[in-house]
Amino acid sequence: MSLDSVLARIDADIEKSTDRLLDLLRIRSISTDPAYAEDCQKAADWLVRDLELLGAVATKRQTPYHPMVVGHVDGAGPHILFYGHYDVQPVDPIELWNRDPFDPAVEQTPKGPVIRGRGSSDDKGQLMTFVEACRAWKAVHGTLPCKITFFFEGEEESGSPSLIPFMKENAAELTSDIVLICDTGLFESKTPAIVTMLRGLLGEEIKITGPNKDLHSGMYGGAAMNPARVLSKILASLHDDQGRITVPNFYDGVHELPDAVADQWRDLNFDHAAFLGDVGLADPAGEVGRSALEMIWSRPTCEINGMTSGYTGEGFKTVLPSYASAKVSFRLVGEQDPFKIREDFRAMVRAMVPADCQVEFLEHGTGPASHMSIDAPEFEAARQALSEEWDIPAAFIGCGGSIPIAGYFQEITGRDPLLIGFGKDDDQLHSPNEKYDMESFHKGIRSWARILDKLAG
Repeated sequence: MSLDSVLARIDADIEKSTDRLLDLLRIRSISTDPAYAEDCQKAADWLVRDLELLGAVATKRQTPYHPMVVGHVDGAGPHILFYGHYDVQPVDPIELWNRDPFDPAVEQTPKGPVIRGRGSSDDKGQLMTFVEACRAWKAVHGTLPCKITFFFEGEEESGSPSLIPFMKENAAELTSDIVLICDTGLFESKTPAIVTMLRGLLGEEIKITGPNKDLHSGMYGGAAMNPARVLSKILASLHDDQGRITVPNFYDGVHELPDAVADQWRDLNFDHAAFLGDVGLADPAGEVGRSALEMIWSRPTCEINGMTSGYTGEGFKTVLPSYASAKVSFRLVGEQDPFKIREDFRAMVRAMVPADCQVEFLEHGTGPASHMSIDAPEFEAARQALSEEWDIPAAFIGCGGSIPIAGYFQEITGRDPLLIGFGKDDDQLHSPNEKYDMESFHKGIRSWARILDKLAG
């Protein structure tokens, strides 16, 4: 079988594949720090050269910040676009690293060999799993299995300021039949997964102001309105006794899970008690009657992220504060409209502010949820390929966080991307001593070969 020959080539070349990844990891492509702008250029150049070795027509595209890399390989069959990012997070605090973060190496650990270095898991290691699968395929067959576009970004870790303009300007070039994104991980570090739900985000900051200065609580307490009291009442009212969010119209656009997905999630046997126990907690605090995975992946939330008011220093000060402020975030699902929720939330708050107080709002990030339909045949084909490689049934799962690139592809190209990755929970993303398991790298390459075989067929 042709696939067996590709898999055998991957196994034979894994040492060379690892050396190429280590070479890329040595480039200090920290996108958020202007001091490393030249390194981001070097990383883009490295990728262009590597794609050219695959026979791709590859170019470095300059943007106002860091370059994009785009490569094309013509072929028959479906047109597949693969996205990854080559930029990395800063390494601070450097003193907590056990080695130079840009002197990567394969290290032996009690759990097996790992690739240690900044970007090893997020996202250079993941990006290279796909590139190495293509390299092995071409080595065996002389061509790639179908038409492929490679799309590598250099600003993901700094907010992607150039991404949307670039994608809109080059929408025709970046539109394909299938979109693959490799920036996710295995469920509980062992089960292969395709992320099909990503929560959106809405951030709001509230400031309640009462008296024009801090007051002596003995002289004014009881007679003057206390902004901290007003704010605490507002915040306490955001959830009812069943854990549901009380903002008017909040659940508009929230849907129940399809039965097939709910069954898959139950089969994952997620240990809710252990999940909370790992952070010193025991009792679920979300909506009554919902499973832990539902709460994390498919249900919306409202959380208080910070509060400031009055005297917060050492000791005690009997002050009646002039103002009180809080930061509140909402994780959104389904078709929830972040802008409509913002309006309803602000109207609810204003209605609870007494005449002697004023309220100000400061908006932070907004973004809708992303939902990928699993009805498209490529989703089941990829799930089967992953199951065959890992000897564990792969699952369609959700993600409690946000991956904006998925929504951008949906909006600009009209395609639901497949989010597939091989990171593990202990990879220490964005932290000192980041690593990527050799198992993740090796089986990740094999997984993409299997997926390409299914999709091209």
